[in-house]
Amino acid sequence: MTKPHVRIIGGGLAGCEAAWQIAEAGYSVVIYEMRPEKKSAAHETGGLAELVCSNSFRSNNPESAVGLIKEEMRRVGSMILDAAELHAVPAGDALAMDRDKFSEEVTRRIEAHPRIQLIREEVSLVDWDEPTILATGPLTSDALAAWITQLTGKDRLYFYDAIAPILDADSINMDVVFAQSRYDKGEGADYLNCPMNEEEYFTFVQALVDGEKVPLSSFEKIKYFQACLPVEVMAERGPQTLSFGPMKPKGLTDPRTGEQPYAVVQLRKENKGGTAYNMVGFQTKLKYPEQKRVFRTIPGLEDVEFLRFGSVHRNTYLNGPLLLDGSLRFRGMPQLRFAGQITGVEGYVESTACGLMAGLFQIAELRGEDTSKVRPPEESALGSLLNHITIPGEADYQPTNINYSLVPAWSGPRLRKREKKAAYMNRALTALEPWLPIAKDLQSDSQ
Repeated sequence: MTKPHVRIIGGGLAGCEAAWQIAEAGYSVVIYEMRPEKKSAAHETGGLAELVCSNSFRSNNPESAVGLIKEEMRRVGSMILDAAELHAVPAGDALAMDRDKFSEEVTRRIEAHPRIQLIREEVSLVDWDEPTILATGPLTSDALAAWITQLTGKDRLYFYDAIAPILDADSINMDVVFAQSRYDKGEGADYLNCPMNEEEYFTFVQALVDGEKVPLSSFEKIKYFQACLPVEVMAERGPQTLSFGPMKPKGLTDPRTGEQPYAVVQLRKENKGGTAYNMVGFQTKLKYPEQKRVFRTIPGLEDVEFLRFGSVHRNTYLNGPLLLDGSLRFRGMPQLRFAGQITGVEGYVESTACGLMAGLFQIAELRGEDTSKVRPPEESALGSLLNHITIPGEADYQPTNINYSLVPAWSGPRLRKREKKAAYMNRALTALEPWLPIAKDLQSDSQ
């Protein structure tokens, strides 16, 4: 193989998707994958696109955010999604697959492609002069992580990331929850408050302590930030800890009683449109079903819908909005792109989507075309995810799955709650239609 047009570091979902898109467009690609010569602490095989945790790509319902982004990827032509559907296993409305056959399928396709060369060796630094996509995921090797740390100027990239749940605003019971900033500070009522009496508070604390938690993986070590502890860890330190921490009621008055509650759970806007709220200080390692059960005991959240569940896990990722431009290039180093979980997306599908977009951007650049025209429309799930990792927002940047808090707020006629997801889906797919020919043109073999 002659000198490749593009180098890709990492043979996971994002790296393989990007490589496939670029190679299908007529350009030569080399993928560097350190496995099986050197395995990460989580991987077990040398197969490409190995699924480490779950074997599910989550819901296929196009009215869900993750179902919508899969439908968009289907229309664009994702190789990873095609391989997943080829080896799907029954899983209700979810897309789950035989993970071994799926990995074998992706490996076979990559190894058989005439324009892709697979090199099994570790890369510890990147040549700045060659077009490169770095897609090494959340378990980037220590050597390469050290190089990225030097490049970005960050002190470290390996830590436990703490994420609080995000709630659908329409599902919050405003007959119970009240709007007020602590001591009425700021302009207007910036927070929603879920009030608790003494009995409700201690019952809730015990539920947190007793709730089933996600166990640490064998390769993980506890490395929490003391200023950002999981809520159940705080509860375990004493029954009153939360009432002096994120659940303190000081400066708040429940309009139903005219008195200060015993404790509160505060909710903060997650987006400008106010369609989603973050549970302030409620990062958690409770299992997802437990989060539903326990957090729905909070007054006002009895029927709440979760746009994103909370989590605490090891992650290696960039502050994308500060470091990446609109085509996923590293600012100040146009030959280097990042893709996949290292950009701050969460989940198999989101990582693949990021690799798909990185591949399209790289093709456009190789053809001398304006990459800004390749950006998916912001109303689409693809465009919303890309905006999240490349455009500075209001909240602190944290890894996230695709969810409807990332999309532009609905500006049409008022909708019932059950109608809104369908409206988002229809708006996204309508906006995607005029963009699809741009993607298809890039995917055509012009060599």
